[in-house]
Amino acid sequence: MPTDDHFANDPRTNLERMLAGDLYIADDPEIARRQQRAMRLAARYTAAYTESPTEARTTLTELLASVGEDVDVRPPLYVDYGSNISIGARTFVNYHLTALDVARITIGEDCQIGPNVQLLTPTHPVEPGPRRDKLEAALPITIGDNVWLGGGAIVCPGVTIGDNSVIGAGAVVTKDIPANVVAVGNPARVVRSI
Repeated sequence: MPTDDHFANDPRTNLERMLAGDLYIADDPEIARRQQRAMRLAARYTAAYTESPTEARTTLTELLASVGEDVDVRPPLYVDYGSNISIGARTFVNYHLTALDVARITIGEDCQIGPNVQLLTPTHPVEPGPRRDKLEAALPITIGDNVWLGGGAIVCPGVTIGDNSVIGAGAVVTKDIPANVVAVGNPARVVRSI
């Protein structure tokens, strides 16, 4: 149970606070409804992917904010809402993308996303009290055009990766990565320009 009323002077709902990028608690019924919708659509997308490419594409465009031409997302796809994710044209996403889109996730054109990549926008307080009270927030993630995220890469909240950059398999990207570089490791660091 929360120990403080963190929102005593804030008349907004938790959904409104979440959408504004402010601290919130995920106990809003509309948040739950939107998450359930996303899970249903993601399951429908997985089922349709091998049986009906047309139905799968329709479901993906219903799930996500925008999907460019010739995008291929191999299921399963795990999202919080889907409605905060945009994928640019000709991008390929391999199996098991986890895209926790409490905040906006923008993936550019011509990207290659390896299997088991995680794009994680949620943040939680470091202080134990507010974290115990279930406060959370989120910061957007932006992936530029022609970026390659190697298998198992993790992109943390608030990170931007510049155009043409390559993130090595298993890297944990905690800070912005400029354009035209290769970054590897945990935390990811630039090892060379390309």
